[in-house]
Amino acid sequence: MAEAIWSTDTGEAVYRSRDPVRNLRLRVHLQRITSSNYLHCQPAAQLGKDLIDLATFRPHPTASGHRPEEAEEEEVVIGWQEKLFSQFEVDLYQNEAACQSPLDHQYRQEILKLEDSGGRKNRRIFTYTDSDRYTNLEEHCQKMTTAASEMPSFLVERMANVRRRRQDKRGMEGGILKSRVVTWEPSEEFIRNNHVINTPLQTMYIMADLGPYGKLGYKKHEHVLCTLKVDSNGVITVKPDFTGSKGPYRIETEGEKQELWKYTIDNVSSFAQPEEEEREQRVFKDLYGRHKEYLNSLVGTDFETTVPGALRLFVNGEVVSAQGYEYDNLYVHFFVELPTSNWSSPAFQQLSGITQTCATKSWGMDNVAYFSYPFTFEASFLHEDESVGALPEWPVLYCEVLSLDFWQRYRVEGYGAVVLPTTPGSHTLTVSTWRPLELSPVAELRRFFIGGSLELEDLSYVWIPGTFKHGAWGLETNQDLRLTGSTGGASEPLRTPR
Repeated sequence: MAEAIWSTDTGEAVYRSRDPVRNLRLRVHLQRITSSNYLHCQPAAQLGKDLIDLATFRPHPTASGHRPEEAEEEEVVIGWQEKLFSQFEVDLYQNEAACQSPLDHQYRQEILKLEDSGGRKNRRIFTYTDSDRYTNLEEHCQKMTTAASEMPSFLVERMANVRRRRQDKRGMEGGILKSRVVTWEPSEEFIRNNHVINTPLQTMYIMADLGPYGKLGYKKHEHVLCTLKVDSNGVITVKPDFTGSKGPYRIETEGEKQELWKYTIDNVSSFAQPEEEEREQRVFKDLYGRHKEYLNSLVGTDFETTVPGALRLFVNGEVVSAQGYEYDNLYVHFFVELPTSNWSSPAFQQLSGITQTCATKSWGMDNVAYFSYPFTFEASFLHEDESVGALPEWPVLYCEVLSLDFWQRYRVEGYGAVVLPTTPGSHTLTVSTWRPLELSPVAELRRFFIGGSLELEDLSYVWIPGTFKHGAWGLETNQDLRLTGSTGGASEPLRTPR
């Protein structure tokens, strides 16, 4: 039977798991197919076939059922950060003089125990864990381009130590940053750890020694079968992806005797038993219940309810901009007037405000000052007349636009008023303003040099000027003030504003 098509997609795959990564188990199956030179010398008739029956190139079993060469095929189940020694490491660490670090001495002791217990069970497949030198050198010397003679730039050299983090060697200053907003004297380690956003991760390499039989233990014959990376958020990166239903991966060695190898990677992690899953669900349910109780304790259970027959008004607004005024350095004084009949507001509620002074900028033919000043307030209305036609008077927002000169003297630029929207939702209002204008050049000179001008004693007269009188003055109404915001009303029961 012909072999499956080779899997050419060697890109990485990303998984996420909430389970401990120590439960991860991988089964790696490695098999030598044949010399690739033999494949290249096939007759033209066989090269024309879509699939080559590779079973004809395998060594046939003997009468006893064993293969002539035991190194043809190997299968190993590997756990997360499980160390499998290569022949090179076995030969190296048997020499005590080659051990330079505590980890080297630990590996030496483990190898001696393996020799006493009958030797290694693996031959070609081995691993490099996160603590091995290979992992540090591999990631430090990682290339940024595909060029054969790449010269690392200054940025690459500076970022080489920042590219990866160790979960078990995380600096303590990273936790201090959560409670300390400003670090006045940061250390070099603190700067290196927090210069870029980089999640700590652990790396593991599954390797294979594809040297000739009897000549294992040479670095030039080592090949990476799979790279595993796990970060602190439970994200698992596998390169290449698990084989699954896809075809096996292939490796073609270099040299005079080119060999063709195939290998597969499968996830053989054990599934949780039903009783374990049920116990885990109970633990999560208890955890979420405790967290809910904690949030309830912070919020409390005493909510204010609306008085029967009452209406509550919530306003979240913003003074956006002002345009079309004569002078620069504008600011706005505004306040909300509640009708005298049955309207009220909390004692702590502030119904007035003053924006910051804002310089204008040219926008088309106008000079526009952008304030972006937020404000909020709430009010209540109590129904006394239950008849259908008894609609309440609505609050009015009054605005006074002023300007400052070089000597910090103010001038009135305009008055305006607008009734707040009666429907909940988001609204954008444009308030047309006016100011008293004396028909005299002296008044304009006084306004320019001294800053004085005609003013209203009561700003509420802007909306309904009951004491309006004719005189030697006019109205200038070519200015606009823009407001935006949202309103919400509530009657029994209390509702969330839109």
